[in-house]
Amino acid sequence: HVTDCNADDCERAIKAASDAFPVWSETTAAKRGALLMTWHQKIKENVDLLAHLLTLEQGKILSEAKGEIHYGASFIKWFAAEAERAYGDVIPSNHPDKRMTVVKQPIGVCAAITPWNFPNAMITRKIAPALAAGCTIVLKPSDETPYSALALAYLAEEAGFPKGVINVVTAKDPVPIGEVLTSSPMVRKISFTGSTRVGKWLMERSAPTLKKLSLELGGNAPLIVFEDADMDMAIEGAISSKFRNNGQTCICSNRILVQDTVYEEFQSRLAEKTGQMKYGSGFESENSLGPLINKKALEKVSGLVEDAIAKGARLASQSDDDRNGLFFAPAVLTGVTPEMEIFSEEIFGPVAPLYKFSTDEEAVDLANDTRYGLAAYFYTRDLSRAWKIAEKLEYGMIGVNETAISNASAPFGGIKESGFGREGSKYGIDEYLNVKYVCFGIR
Repeated sequence: HVTDCNADDCERAIKAASDAFPVWSETTAAKRGALLMTWHQKIKENVDLLAHLLTLEQGKILSEAKGEIHYGASFIKWFAAEAERAYGDVIPSNHPDKRMTVVKQPIGVCAAITPWNFPNAMITRKIAPALAAGCTIVLKPSDETPYSALALAYLAEEAGFPKGVINVVTAKDPVPIGEVLTSSPMVRKISFTGSTRVGKWLMERSAPTLKKLSLELGGNAPLIVFEDADMDMAIEGAISSKFRNNGQTCICSNRILVQDTVYEEFQSRLAEKTGQMKYGSGFESENSLGPLINKKALEKVSGLVEDAIAKGARLASQSDDDRNGLFFAPAVLTGVTPEMEIFSEEIFGPVAPLYKFSTDEEAVDLANDTRYGLAAYFYTRDLSRAWKIAEKLEYGMIGVNETAISNASAPFGGIKESGFGREGSKYGIDEYLNVKYVCFGIR
């Protein structure tokens, strides 16, 4: 059980962040970076405990939970160094008695709203650049995974961050908290990871105060396998991308497009490997997959599979282990077409739907036939094809012969209805900075 905060609690958190901002924003970048590094060290010292907690509340297998803790900590380390690299500019003057400069300053109090699928890394990816820039934070974690957020905040306090710099608001009902965060004139920036529907709501609610927004929203990632692909690499990449975190990632392969000449080989080998995957408790080392997050998620995945089968798709592989709880056996669907709901819906579960294509143009058209534009992947050994396809795919992130594309030094974010703004990399800290032009007259 955790505290169920209300609107008044959120207002107090914003006030605390606002009160802490003047001192924190004037703290030197070197000191902010040093505190971030201490926080990073505290997290690394507690990887096993944090991972155990994460598996308890989120369900992913323990090895993946440990991987997430390390991944989340990497953003803190990266932005600890970036704190001292928020450079401005001196602009060559167009007049002899003027000097023109540009400085970057922290935007102010920021709000971060994070999801349950990566309850550690989604927080550090937002908080670390904000703190490095000199901003203070109000965090609203998912009500499914509040403990990971509170554990991070506890370690930040242990690391020495001043009171009010990091504030966590846990709540069962996110709407009153969202209304306060969007309407408060003290909150200058909101960073949100979640559904496109909620992202649009936040954007609409933030319009009266013209807040700066970073929105990492829904995905519908294609993975394209061309006939000249290294088949071993493609199978390994598809398994890794599709079934990581039980398919509950915004950048996992949602549609697997396979060229007709290699379709049968690919689907046979993928089905064989998927059939060997075990699922169950995340604490049992032999399992590859844990449970889905809740009953609603289970019903959604089941419904998408049932709709596809009713419209002609076939289950090429799925365990007949009919266990209770929130478990869904990993599955491969063949004969899937764009008319089925699973083509346009984000699955968020361990189901790999396979689509057949003939030409490069058809593959690109199928891949781009979605309102989302977060991540896309493809496998080919043709360098010319690689350049052409990468340029034609309408996505913010592209993996060529690789599906493990996320890291702290690379910009993470999408286009179209997958949102805007970038997390990680040198671009990530700019989301929390205002650009100020200062002109000096020297007559």
